[in-house]
Amino acid sequence: MPQAALTYLALSLVFIVILLFYVNRVVSRLKKSDDDMKKDTTEVGFVVDTFHDLVNTLKEKERELETLKKKAEERASAIETYNEDILQSVPSGVVSFDEGLTITKMNSAAEKILGIREIECVGKPYYEHINSPLTEYIRGGANTGRTETSYLTGSGKRIWLGLNISPLKDSSGKTIGRILVFTDLTELKAYQTRTELRERLSNLGEMSAGIAHELRNPMAVISGYTKILSKKIDVSLLSAVEAISKEIAVMDRIITDFLAFAKPDELVPARVDIAGLVRECIDSTVGHGPIKVVAEIDAVPPVTADEVLIRQSICNLLGNAVDSMKDGGVLTVKVRLQDTLLISVSDTGHGIPGGIADKIYLPFFTTKERGTGLGLSIVHKVVVSHGGSISLSTGDTGSTFTISLPKSLIVSV
Repeated sequence: MPQAALTYLALSLVFIVILLFYVNRVVSRLKKSDDDMKKDTTEVGFVVDTFHDLVNTLKEKERELETLKKKAEERASAIETYNEDILQSVPSGVVSFDEGLTITKMNSAAEKILGIREIECVGKPYYEHINSPLTEYIRGGANTGRTETSYLTGSGKRIWLGLNISPLKDSSGKTIGRILVFTDLTELKAYQTRTELRERLSNLGEMSAGIAHELRNPMAVISGYTKILSKKIDVSLLSAVEAISKEIAVMDRIITDFLAFAKPDELVPARVDIAGLVRECIDSTVGHGPIKVVAEIDAVPPVTADEVLIRQSICNLLGNAVDSMKDGGVLTVKVRLQDTLLISVSDTGHGIPGGIADKIYLPFFTTKERGTGLGLSIVHKVVVSHGGSISLSTGDTGSTFTISLPKSLIVSV
């Protein structure tokens, strides 16, 4: 009950008692003279009037208190709403915990980054909805300092987080829990990785171009002598000479790919129908074997690009996808226009182990028995030279390479 109401009730009881006292006096003096009766009546009237005046004053004060209380509640509500708006508007994820490490609050950015919902988490222990290594940081204590870590969301998406854990205190400075603040660094890390890789590949390309030319000259001499030997030696040695010729052809292909990778980017821009180009690459790369092709190709506008290099890149990705499904599988190719022009190639092969996923764009790195290790390096270089990027998503059930080309390449109608 409000304090004003209690005060009003107490005063009311006091004045009722006083009133009863005076009424009792009136009754006891009924036998007095008329003058005395008039005097007593006057006294009772004075008390009653005073009582009504006090009651009215109390009611007025109560109304003032109610008004002040309403204004205070409205102000508190406005401050709470304002703080909530700030919390929900910041791009960083914020999660608060009580002293028992039960989740008490979570903003929309935290929901989006971690892939969980506040309504399902509030009131639950932290470990029920948050995965390792965040659980170790939360359990380990406050004041961790700025930390960066890799995190796997509930949907299986691998992201990078920059985070900080600190004590949560009330207005008196008492610690009432902990607060976790974090930022999604995935795009920044990807950009840094692409930049570092681009620099390494550029330096390697410049250094190796001369080496490739020097190798090609002796290879041409060896190839010439091999052709001469094949015409003069005994038939029993012909198979050995042919084996030498095959190895020379393999080495020449490696040198050709190496030179293609090492030479500076010299694009020959032209109007390219990406949708039609992808269909042509599918027809030329995928045969009628055990591979099932699923093509989801939207009618995207043409772009200005180097058709030969783009074709080479797409065919390379398709060829790698087919090679990963020796026993058959499903090849899914998608072309769609979103914030960028996306071309994705997915397979249901063996996937790429996490330990080598970061090395696949490096020259001469290959898991194929007869591979040169330059295919994906060239694809990466071609895509980057067009201002785009290439990303990999892989697992036990296959891999997906996605080429992203900027909208600036789209030909305006």
